[in-house]
Amino acid sequence: MSALRIIPCLDVKAGRVVKGVRFRDLADSGDPAALAARYEEAGADELVLLDVSATLEDRKAALGAVRATRAAVGIPLCVGGGLRSAGDAAHLLEAGADKVAVNSAALRNPALIQEIAARFGSQCCVLAVDALRAPRFPETDAARPGKLSPGFGAARDIAGRALERLAAGAAAAEALRASAAWEAVADAGTLATGVPALAWALAGAALGAGEILLTSVDRDGTASGYELELVAAAARILPVPLVASGGAETAEHFLAGARAGARALLAAGVFHAGRLTIRDLKRSLMAGGLELRPC
Repeated sequence: MSALRIIPCLDVKAGRVVKGVRFRDLADSGDPAALAARYEEAGADELVLLDVSATLEDRKAALGAVRATRAAVGIPLCVGGGLRSAGDAAHLLEAGADKVAVNSAALRNPALIQEIAARFGSQCCVLAVDALRAPRFPETDAARPGKLSPGFGAARDIAGRALERLAAGAAAAEALRASAAWEAVADAGTLATGVPALAWALAGAALGAGEILLTSVDRDGTASGYELELVAAAARILPVPLVASGGAETAEHFLAGARAGARALLAAGVFHAGRLTIRDLKRSLMAGGLELRPC
């Protein structure tokens, strides 16, 4: 089994790293290239850079931030935001990304996952799934069943078939329960889709995604720890590595995420604010018996 990875996330808006709570009330956290260099020096295994306003602003990801970040670090870099085609993925890779993350565009066009995987390899394609648990935010209530956009119909169908293909047993029963509890949301968490988050993650792996980045919207920025029930259910059924995201604040939170089955642990605010360093985190996790790349 490969070593557990620690991945700082750089949510970028207008060229600056931002961080909020449940994707809202974003506050400035610094320059992406400077933070990236700091995290590499501290022992980060990878970086994720997400242009969080690209989809909402109907534009491509800001390539300048990607190029500057790549110039600052040598560790693997995953980039997402505003990606709508394999051509967009090519531009991100040319700018310095090692992987690309697809989210809302894949929910609207699941074939995008296949196109990216076929052209660049599954190892290059990450499916980002933003999972929201009931009760839902008021902003999404207008898109409840009966009012759901037909634009997500293909993803709902594919996700349903993915669950049906699960073999009978404890993992399948857990997946069915969890699939009803979390929904994949689009457009930076502002739009309900009717697509079960766990089933969509499973479908994404079948379509060619080499990794799943699973974020609990409910836990994001709350310092309450990963959504362990969701992480454990996903880890039991996914055939590809799972990156847990949303809510990690303490070394104990990271340890719990790893023990729930995540192969990589992502966090943002706790690192940006310096409340926990990657070096100290890795020491704590190794003391807990986990295998990590030394700092």
